Amino acid sequence: MGGIIYTIIIGAVIGVLARFLKPGADPMGWILTILLGIAGAWLGSLLYGGGGLIGFVISIACAIALLFIYEMVRKRSSRPAT
Repeated sequence: MGGIIYTIIIGAVIGVLARFLKPGADPMGWILTILLGIAGAWLGSLLYGGGGLIGFVISIACAIALLFIYEMVRKRSSRPAT
């Protein structure tokens, strides 16, 4: 149970930092922010197996990259069909 709560807290921190560092408005709620942070942390751990500050920074960078992808997909799906 503690592992799940820890994952949610770390995901929230990484997601909020990624949204803060990426320029532009990102209209998403807390749940998507937490999921973004968790996905960024998971992807960061795949790219860099170690922890510490470098792992944290890589996780934030991965979350920012996922935010750009999310924004591109959201813009593409909101375009009217022709």
